[in-house]
Formats: sequence, C-alpha cells, structure tokens
Amino acid sequence: MTKAERWRRSWDRKSPVYDEEMGVWDRRLFGDSREWACGQAAGEVLEVAVGTGLNLPCYPDGVPLTGLDLSEGMLAIARDRARRLGREVTLRQGNAEELPFAGDSFDTVLCTFGLCAIPGHAAAVREMVRVLRPGGRLILVDHVASTSRAVRAGQWLVELGSVPLAGEHFRRRPSKLVEALGLPVERRERFKLGLVERLVARKLS
Repeated sequence: MTKAERWRRSWDRKSPVYDEEMGVWDRRLFGDSREWACGQAAGEVLEVAVGTGLNLPCYPDGVPLTGLDLSEGMLAIARDRARRLGREVTLRQGNAEELPFAGDSFDTVLCTFGLCAIPGHAAAVREMVRVLRPGGRLILVDHVASTSRAVRAGQWLVELGSVPLAGEHFRRRPSKLVEALGLPVERRERFKLGLVERLVARKLS
C-alpha cells in the first residue's frame, strides 16, 4: 500500500466524525474564517481539500465551484451536503500534491484547514499556484505556528504525537511558501495568539 493510499484510508475512517470535530474548532478558534475565505471567491473556483463540504454554504450564489479531496468518504458527505443545499458543485477525488487540472484553469483557488494535514504541503501550494490563472486569487486559512514562544513550545510537544499518529501539523506557515513563490500577499490576518492565519495572494503571471 502506498503512502497516499494509507492516508486516503485514514481520512475515510475519520469522515463520519469530521464535522463534529471541526465544529468545535470553528466555534472556539476559527471564528468566521470560512465565511471570510469563501466570501472572497470569484470566477471559476477550486477548493482543495474540500473535505465534507463544510464551506459549501459560505460561497456566493452562482459561483462555479470544483472541490477536490483525497478521501471518497469525505466526498460522499460533501455530495450529500451539496444536494441538500441545492448547490451545483463538481466534486473530484485526487491528490493535492498532484492536482488533476491543467495550468491556468481557475480564477480562485481556496484551501481552508487542509495544508496542516497534507503531507507534501509545499508541493500542494505549488500546484495551487500552477492551476491559478494570472491575476487570480489564492485564498488560504489554517492554524499555524503561534506568535507566542510559549504556545509554540506547546505546539511542538503536541506534534510529537499528532504528526506520527494523524499527520496533523501545528507549526507550519503556508504564507512563507506563498511568498517564496513570488505571489504578493494582498491581505493577511492573524488572531488567537497568531494561531490562525488567513491570507489572500494574487498570481501576477
């Protein structure tokens, strides 16, 4: 079994309880981050790591939306959610590290709370930029390394268990990857001791 297959099966097993777990974090830590991110999506939109579709109610009406996730278990829940919402969305199974789309395919690429758990998160960010059209927006929201040294020490301790057991990282900084690829960050916000970071960057060419 490949690493990707093991990872896919892990998320398939987690899919039945994912919404309940994320609901706790949304209330306690993330606040209005889903609405913040999806409300800025325009044109043809790709959501990477769409999961169970928790973001679907937050998108503007009429936005052409494609969602991708590694887990078919997650996507099954997302399809049911889209049906209940009456929202048209194309949902595909795939690996964020090798997006199955041509370059310059989307006007907005969005990922919320996914890069913390994608094994090759740097490759995933490069792929998001690749499929983004010139002038398009990259919108990212995630929990990241805190601005507090004491909290970062706690995050390091948590990762000793969370990374090998569930692949969950707490000290990543996706914004650094975006800047290294040359995308100007047009908007950036951090809150809750810097634990949550959300940004909008623009692909120039």
